[in-house]
Amino acid sequence: MSSIWRTMRGIIAATALLATGLGTVALPAQAQKVLHRGNGAEPETLDPAKSSGVPESWLQYDLFDGLIMPDGKGGFFPAAAEKWDISPDGRVYTFHLRRNAKWSDGTPVTAQDWVFSWRRLVDPRTMADYAYFLWQVKNAQDITLGRKAPDTMGVRAVDDYTFEVTLASPTPHFVTMLHHHSTYALSKANVEKFGADFVKPGNLVTNGAYMLAEAVPQSHIKMVKNPHHYDAANTRIDTVFYYPTENQEAELKRFRAGELHFTYEVPVSQMQWLRENMPAELHTAPYFGTYYYAPNLTREPWKSSKDLRLALNLAVDRDILVDKINQRGEIPAYSFVPPNTTNYTQQIPDYARWTQAQRDAKAKELFAKAGYGPGGKPLELEILYNTQENHRKVAIAVASMWQQKLGIKVTLNNQEWKVFLSTRDEKKFKDITRHGWIGDYNDANNFLELLRGDIGKQNPSAFADPQFDLLMAEANTTSDTAKRATLLQQAERLMIEEMAVMPLHFYSSRHMVSPKLIGWVDNLQDHHPSRFLDVKP
Repeated sequence: MSSIWRTMRGIIAATALLATGLGTVALPAQAQKVLHRGNGAEPETLDPAKSSGVPESWLQYDLFDGLIMPDGKGGFFPAAAEKWDISPDGRVYTFHLRRNAKWSDGTPVTAQDWVFSWRRLVDPRTMADYAYFLWQVKNAQDITLGRKAPDTMGVRAVDDYTFEVTLASPTPHFVTMLHHHSTYALSKANVEKFGADFVKPGNLVTNGAYMLAEAVPQSHIKMVKNPHHYDAANTRIDTVFYYPTENQEAELKRFRAGELHFTYEVPVSQMQWLRENMPAELHTAPYFGTYYYAPNLTREPWKSSKDLRLALNLAVDRDILVDKINQRGEIPAYSFVPPNTTNYTQQIPDYARWTQAQRDAKAKELFAKAGYGPGGKPLELEILYNTQENHRKVAIAVASMWQQKLGIKVTLNNQEWKVFLSTRDEKKFKDITRHGWIGDYNDANNFLELLRGDIGKQNPSAFADPQFDLLMAEANTTSDTAKRATLLQQAERLMIEEMAVMPLHFYSSRHMVSPKLIGWVDNLQDHHPSRFLDVKP
C-alpha cells in the first residue's frame, strides 16, 4: 500500500473517531474525491507559453481555460469565451469573454490579460517555441522575427470582456487552434508581480478548473479545485495528483497496486500479458500523431546528401517496428501527415507499396551512391532519444537494421526529458534524433508548418526549402478549401521527396484505466481533462 493511500485512510479513520467521540462534530456530506494520474516525464515548465510536450499540456488543461477547450470526448466547447463573431472577410474575430470568469486569486479575467499574454507569446524576448502558433495574427510573425514591436500585434481589448483579434489573412481553422496551451491567458498583474517566478506554487494564478498546490520535482504535482472557476459546482474531482514516471514498468506497478487511476503509457514488454490478463483495463485507440526520426540538417553528411537520408529511411522495416517491437496497434508511416486528417488526402510515396526486400535493395544502392559501404567510406552515427523503455526498444531495432543492412556503426544516446528537449530543439544532437508530433488541431497545416524554414526550434531537422515555404504561405492565405488542400498536399510531397524527416509509425494511445474511474472516453487526440472525470468511492 502506498504512503498516499495510507495517509488517506488515516485521515478517514481519524475523522470517524472524532465524530464518534464528539457528537457535535458533523462529518462532511461527501468525502473529498482524489484523482491519481500518471504523467510520463517531469514537466519542462508550467508556463503555457514556453512548454512544448504532451506531459505539460495535460497539466495545463487542468490549470487553465483557453478560449475553447477539449471536452474529453474528442470535441471542443467554448470555455473562457462564451461566443465569438467573425467578420464577413474572415479576418476579424471578436471573442466575448465570460463575465463570471475569475483567476484563482478571485480577480476578474479580462481582455487585457489576453492581449498581454498573446503579445508575450510572440515577443522574441519570451523565446517561446510556439511563438509561430499565432503568426496568423496581424504583425505577429514580424514581431517574433524582430521587425516590429509587440504592441503592433493585431489584438486589442475593446472593453474588459471583449477581446478582438485581427488576422493577417483569413484562416478557416483559426478557432480550432485556440485550445492549445500556448494561446492561454496569464494574469498580467501576477506575471508582472513575480516575474519568472510566477509559475511557482504559491505564486501561480490560473483560470482553469484547478489551481496549483504543490510541485515536488521527480515526485508529484498536486492540484486542488479552483473555487473561483465558473463551473466549479460541476467539477467532481476535488484534488488531482500527477506523477512524472519515465520508467513505464514502475508506472504499471503503481497502477496494479491501486496507486494510479490511469497511466500515461504502457510498457511494450507487458502488452501481450496485459491483453491476456487485464483486457478491461487496457485501452488502446488511434491517436492523432506521427512518430519519426529527424536528421540534423545543420550538419554533414545529412545536410548535403538526400541519397544517404533516403537510404536510411528505406532500410527501416516499419512492419517489424509496429508488429514485433511496439505491438500496440500503430500503423506504419511513410508520410508525415497522419490518417483521419480533415479535408486532406494522405501523400504516400511509391516505395511504401514495395516489399521490404525491394526497399532494402534500393537502400544499399543509394548508400553506395552516397559514397558509403563496401568500397566506400565507413559511417558511424548516433541516435538520440529521451529516457523511456519504448523509445529505447525502437532505437535498438532501428540501429540493428542499419547495422545489418548497411554496415553502419550505430551508438545510442538517451537523455532525461528536459535535457533531451534542449539538445533536440537547439540542434545540438550529432546525427539522428527521435521525434514525435501530436496534432494540436485536426488540420494538415499543424504538421507541415513544422518544416517551414522560418519556424525556429520546432523545425525538427532544420529543413529549409524555399519552394516548400512558398506553398505553405499560399496555403495559409487561401480560404478555398479544395485549393488549400492541393497546396498542402504538394508541400508534403516535396518534403517527402527531400527526406526532411523519417516517419516510422502513426501513434496509438495506450493507457491502463482503473474500473473506478468514471467518464474516461478514448478519443483521437487523447484529451482527458480532470474536470470531466469522476471516481467511484
